[in-house]
Amino acid sequence: MFDPAGGGPWRGSVAGLALDGPVTVLAYGTDEIGVGPRLHVHPYDETFIVIQGRARFFVGDAVVEASAGEVVLGPAGVPHKFENLGPGRLQTIDIHHSPQWIQTDLE
Repeated sequence: MFDPAGGGPWRGSVAGLALDGPVTVLAYGTDEIGVGPRLHVHPYDETFIVIQGRARFFVGDAVVEASAGEVVLGPAGVPHKFENLGPGRLQTIDIHHSPQWIQTDLE
């Protein structure tokens, strides 16, 4: 399910449905500065944990910078995205508060 050596930014996911649990967990990572998931929205909350590096999160009208060890919340129904601020790698764990990943891309 998780592959830290896999290609592309998504390193895997575990759906809550697979574990009979209430959340879905995704791992994201990129070495490219200014790169991240595009603007999107979910019908549930999403919690981002920055594991490595620094990120700029856009959550509704708010802009939040977060570093390794910090947590950012994307509330249900609020458009959000984030990007790697650098220097170096950005690695996040993204917790979707739903047993399945439901996403609507806005850009």
